Amino acid sequence: MIVHIVMFKFKDENKDANIEEVTKRLNALVNLIPALKSMEVGVDFNKSQRALDLSLYSTFWDKEDLESYAVHPEHLKVVELIKEVTLEAKVVDYAL
Repeated sequence: MIVHIVMFKFKDENKDANIEEVTKRLNALVNLIPALKSMEVGVDFNKSQRALDLSLYSTFWDKEDLESYAVHPEHLKVVELIKEVTLEAKVVDYAL
């Protein structure tokens, strides 16, 4: 199994609304992309200096499924929005 984790720092402008919209769109991907085994989206409540705003934890059966997800048109639509409303993203992919 492959685990894909991404964490995002959002821009201050319309931050809460953008986090809500990105969360909604990410969660919808589970029903739109067959290669996506599972997805969990979490919004930070701590608000500490070190905290990022949103995390994404998703799983795939294999690397090929992750690669398929990465270029899927529905995923790319969400990526476009994320690039507009975030300052930075950090990612880690690993195999279990």
